[in-house]
Amino acid sequence: KSKRLEAEEKSEDKRIKTLERELEWIRMSPKARHAKSKSRITAYEKLAGQTAESMSRDLQIFIPPGPRLGEIVVDAKGISKAYGDKLLFSDLDFRIPPGAVVGVIGANGAGKSTLFRLILGQEKVDSGAIVLGETVKIASMDQSRYSLPEDKTVWEAVSNGLDSIAIGNATVNSRAYVARFNFSGSDQQKPVSALSGGERNRLQMALMLKDESNLLLLDEPTNDLDVNTLRALEEAIERYAGSVIVTSHDRWFLDRLATHILAFEGNSEVRWFDGNFTEYEEDRIKRLGEEAKTPKRVRFARIKRD
Repeated sequence: KSKRLEAEEKSEDKRIKTLERELEWIRMSPKARHAKSKSRITAYEKLAGQTAESMSRDLQIFIPPGPRLGEIVVDAKGISKAYGDKLLFSDLDFRIPPGAVVGVIGANGAGKSTLFRLILGQEKVDSGAIVLGETVKIASMDQSRYSLPEDKTVWEAVSNGLDSIAIGNATVNSRAYVARFNFSGSDQQKPVSALSGGERNRLQMALMLKDESNLLLLDEPTNDLDVNTLRALEEAIERYAGSVIVTSHDRWFLDRLATHILAFEGNSEVRWFDGNFTEYEEDRIKRLGEEAKTPKRVRFARIKRD
């Protein structure tokens, strides 16, 4: 068989397996889905015992594990943040356990990216505190994609011109690594400045996932992703030995992966929910009625000043 035919057959096998996994998820009862998502947390120690070599062998995209997490990953205690008279949120409490995948949802401009900047220490809370665990090592990707080297090719951006690169504590062929993010052949020689939105997304992901981490901050990672890369990312997160905080409008993505939801509900209200997106939506409709199904313009509470 030609290499091209073998590659096509391998791609088709992967697509069939992906469809089978999706059908299995759809057929599960809500209770079974909840139990499966929670299994990430109870199995954290097992996930942390994986090696970069085994992950590299088994997964198209693999995320090199960082130090083991302690009991505290991110602990937000009564945090508040405002810009001028516009209050994003106040007295917000949440505690992220090891192995959790937290879906951050809400309308654009509600404050989701601000929360990421607070966790990263790029901005400060107005009151309260955000405590990170002592062993936490963050890797982050934001939706602006501004940090890419525009004067290099895709391969040069990832490899710095080296044939072999370190991915965590594993050494891999640089061109093979870049190909895992759906850049093959001549695509690796494309100038970064000429990439489309989806290509820039995949390149930033390839750069971010080179280093070890145990907390991922992903801001709209599914935007413009092709189906193959999206499914590979889902599988990588499922096997990731750490916690993940991800903003996304992709309901399927959050249903598959989220163990918790942090919802920016409008009027400066943010709710921490133990469950996936569908479970959160059911709870929201019970609390707010059928009108909760109708999207509304983002509104903020105003700060009262003396």
